Amino acid sequence: MTTTSKIPGFPAPGRAQSLKGPAAPWEVIALRYATKDLPPSHAVLDPDPHEGEARLDYYIWLCRNGDRTVLVDTGFAPEEGAARQRILLTHPVEALKRIGVEPQDVTDVFITHLHYDHAGNLRHFPNATIHLQDAEMAYATGRCMCHARMRKPFAVEDVKTAVEMVYRDRVRFHEGDYTLLPGLTARLVGGHSQGLQILVVDGETPLVIASDALHLRRYLTDGQIFPVFADYFRTVEGYRVLHELIEAGCEILPGHDPDVVTLYPRVDPDWEDAVFIRKGK
Repeated sequence: MTTTSKIPGFPAPGRAQSLKGPAAPWEVIALRYATKDLPPSHAVLDPDPHEGEARLDYYIWLCRNGDRTVLVDTGFAPEEGAARQRILLTHPVEALKRIGVEPQDVTDVFITHLHYDHAGNLRHFPNATIHLQDAEMAYATGRCMCHARMRKPFAVEDVKTAVEMVYRDRVRFHEGDYTLLPGLTARLVGGHSQGLQILVVDGETPLVIASDALHLRRYLTDGQIFPVFADYFRTVEGYRVLHELIEAGCEILPGHDPDVVTLYPRVDPDWEDAVFIRKGK
C-alpha cells in the first residue's frame, strides 16, 4: 500500500526517493520580512468571485554550512515596498542580523529573478558573489521592458544596481541548470520571469526553494497560477517540473505562502518570522 502525504509538496514518510542522497550539511532558514492582503484577482489567474482576500507573505532564504553563507534573494527596499503598499515587518538585513548573520558574512547571493521583491538591497552585501541567469538580465534590460505591463514587477533602481554589480565584477552569470555549490543545484524554470531559477538543496529529502515558480502551495492541486508571468507556457511547464520533483521525493518550499511560518519550527520561540526549513547539525 502506498502512503500519500496530506500536504502537497511534502513526501510521505518512508516513500522511495530517487533523488535521495547523503545528508547535506546545509542549514536552511526562511525569513518572512513583509506581508500583504490582496484581492483574489491579484493572487490567481481565474479568481472565484466568492473568495475573500488572499494573503501573500514575502520571504528571503538563508542556506549555510559553516563554510559558505548563501542568501537566496534579498527582498525589497523599504521605499519600494511602501510605494507598492506592502507591509514591511522587518528589513531583510535586520532579519538576517537577528539570526546572527551580518551582511558582510554572506558569501553568495542567489537571485531567483530580478522582480522588486526579490532583488532589492544588493548593495548591503559587499562580499557576496551574485548568481544570476543570463536570460534574466537580458529580460530585465531588454526590449520587453518597453512595455509598462511587463516592467511593472521590476524596480528600475534595483535593475540599475544589478548592472552596476556586473561592472564591479560581482555577478556570475549562468545559462541553464548548474551546480551552485556542492549540495546546491540551480534549475532554470522561467515562466513568471524569463530567467527565473529555483534552488534544490540535497539531503535525505531534497528541498526545492521554488521562489516564484510556486507562489502558493495550493496551486499544486487547484490548477491555478499566479496572474503575473512573462511566458504562460513556461509557467505551466514549471508546475509540471515541480510535480516531477515531488514524484522524485523532493519537498517544495513555495515563495509567498503564509503557511511556511506555521508548518516549520521557529528559530526563536519569540519571533514568528524565522523558521528552520532544515536545521543544521
